[in-house]
Amino acid sequence: MTITTNPSAPTAGASAAPLLVPATATDAELSARFQPIFDSIAAGNLEREQQRGFPFEQVRWLIDAGLGRVRVPASRGGFGASLRQTFQLLTDLGEADPNVAHVWRNHLAFVEDRLNAPLSPANEVWIERILAGEFVGGGWTEANNGSFANLKTILTPVDAADESGPWRISGAKFYATGSLYADWLDVIGRTEDGRLLTALVRREQEGVELVDDWRGFGQQTTASGSATYRDAHVDADDLFPAVERFSYQALFYQTSLLAVLAGITKATQRDGIAALTSRKRNYSHGLADDPAEDPQLLQVIGRVSALAYAAESAVQRSSATLDQVAAAHATGDRDAEHEAHVFAAVETTRAQVAIIEAALTATTIVFDALGSSGVSKDRALDRHWRNARTLASHNPRVYKERILGEWFVHGSDPTRIYGDLSPAAAGQSA
Repeated sequence: MTITTNPSAPTAGASAAPLLVPATATDAELSARFQPIFDSIAAGNLEREQQRGFPFEQVRWLIDAGLGRVRVPASRGGFGASLRQTFQLLTDLGEADPNVAHVWRNHLAFVEDRLNAPLSPANEVWIERILAGEFVGGGWTEANNGSFANLKTILTPVDAADESGPWRISGAKFYATGSLYADWLDVIGRTEDGRLLTALVRREQEGVELVDDWRGFGQQTTASGSATYRDAHVDADDLFPAVERFSYQALFYQTSLLAVLAGITKATQRDGIAALTSRKRNYSHGLADDPAEDPQLLQVIGRVSALAYAAESAVQRSSATLDQVAAAHATGDRDAEHEAHVFAAVETTRAQVAIIEAALTATTIVFDALGSSGVSKDRALDRHWRNARTLASHNPRVYKERILGEWFVHGSDPTRIYGDLSPAAAGQSA
């Protein structure tokens, strides 16, 4: 078997992606199933942050509840959620614990990729694995400042004359988010002849080493450290051409971050209210003896609430445009898909700029309502800013503001900012 792309369009009347079907879940059903679990996760968030405790149990609660199959059609054993609904769940989970929410980014993206794929025996195996609760972590970013231009993660068939047999992967990755919680690692590498492939590598095997060496001051328990592969085994059916990844994957990954940021902003409002109402005394030059009755302090909380509302609303509006891209892809109409993709790219980028501003502002000004008691390590309110600042640094907004200006002034295609993953473009992609 040779691993190649399939550029052919679907036949008339056929779906390009039979598993991308209209959503059947309701917001109320999804909230009823998952919000109680989110509440339980939130109950231990402060202690985990203070002790750097990894949420293995909490991630398992969500796997067992079916969050990993939330986008799979109900007819196949999933919940039939839309992308808008999925990112609302991720926002609510981000409010409960942004570390746990971030862990889900790579798994949900891989599920989306499988839903975008045409029917095949290999894809059917993966749908069954997803339904069985198997969990996928990430592994795309090259360690040691590597990039697509000099990708050093190498995939080779054990038998050079037979690509249908087992393969081996060797290389080093960083930002391997979710890896410590995963059954599988989604890794990008190249073949000796320059093809870019994504390999699903079993975590529990000889040749795979995961190290918790993430040094960021935020998102400290997301397992975003190093992953090293030394001739690790990969089955041929677990290899997919990178050029066939779903078209809106960059927007999906970005929206995942934005949902967690919106959740952090909501958590800032929640914890700001709790901290203000627990204050026992006010400054002599305040406007009320009871800080919770002081109009200026109430104004701060009011502004934080508006920022949280803006962030959550932006996620909901922008993620709904991804549903439009998915719907266009399902029809096989490439022109319609590209048009929807451009619109979604603009909306997601605008949301990114707005949500980062909202999150960083809210997590800073909330202290204005709290006085010196607000900086107590017992409350760890600094975690909201640290987590938000860390997430906001993954994909710098300064570039996105320029890209928006280029779109609105010159009509420059915002979907081409990352280049593509074809061998010809690999030498130019960063």
